[in-house]
Amino acid sequence: MEKDLGDYRKTYKKGALLEKAISDNPMELFQKWFHEVDTHFSQDETNAMTISTLGLDGFPKNRVVLLKKYTFEGFIFYTNYESEKGKAMDANPNVCLSFHWAAAERQVIIKGTAEKIADNLSDGYFESRPKGSQLGAMASRQSSVIANREVLEAKLNSLELEYQTKAISRPKFWGGFIVKPIEIEFWQGRENRLHDRIRYQLQADFSWKKERLSP
Repeated sequence: MEKDLGDYRKTYKKGALLEKAISDNPMELFQKWFHEVDTHFSQDETNAMTISTLGLDGFPKNRVVLLKKYTFEGFIFYTNYESEKGKAMDANPNVCLSFHWAAAERQVIIKGTAEKIADNLSDGYFESRPKGSQLGAMASRQSSVIANREVLEAKLNSLELEYQTKAISRPKFWGGFIVKPIEIEFWQGRENRLHDRIRYQLQADFSWKKERLSP
C-alpha cells in the first residue's frame, strides 16, 4: 500500500521566538510556553512528552509519558522502575524529552540525565493517585510478556478484593525520575519553513548559553 504525502502542506504563522523577548533561563521560558499552550490553545494533555532512551539492546526507543512536575532543577515523571525504559535509564541515564504542541506550532527538545527521585516524593505522589491507578501500577509488571489481557484483569480483580479495606502503599518497583537538563531547544514554526530555533546549553558555572540555530 502506497500513499504519497508530498502534498501535505502547512503554513506556520502563530508566533515568533525572538531573543529580545525571552529569558536567559530556559526553565522560565518553558514555564511561559507551557502556561500559554495550556491556557490559550486546544491541546490535549499539554503535559504529554516523548522520552527517548537507549535500550539494553543498543537501539534507541521513544514512548510518550506524562510530565507531572517541573522545577528549575528538571522534569519529573513516574513509571515502573523495572520496565524497559526504567532498566534503560539505570544502564544509561542520558535521555531526550520532547514536547510537540501542534496547536501552538511549538516544540521543545530537552537533553538531560535521568535519576530516581527521593522515596518520600514518590510516596507522596502515589498517595495522590486514584485508587484504580494505584492498583493498576501494582497489577502491571510493565514491559513483561503476558499470555493475554485476562491475566492482567484477573490480577487487578484480585488486588481490588485484597485492598477493599486495606491501605495501599507504593510498590518499591514504581516511582519517579527527574530529568536534569543540560540542553533545551525551543522551536517555533514560522512561514516559509524559516522556523525559529533557540538552543540553551548548560555551562560549567551553571549559567545557560543561548544561541539561535538555523532552521
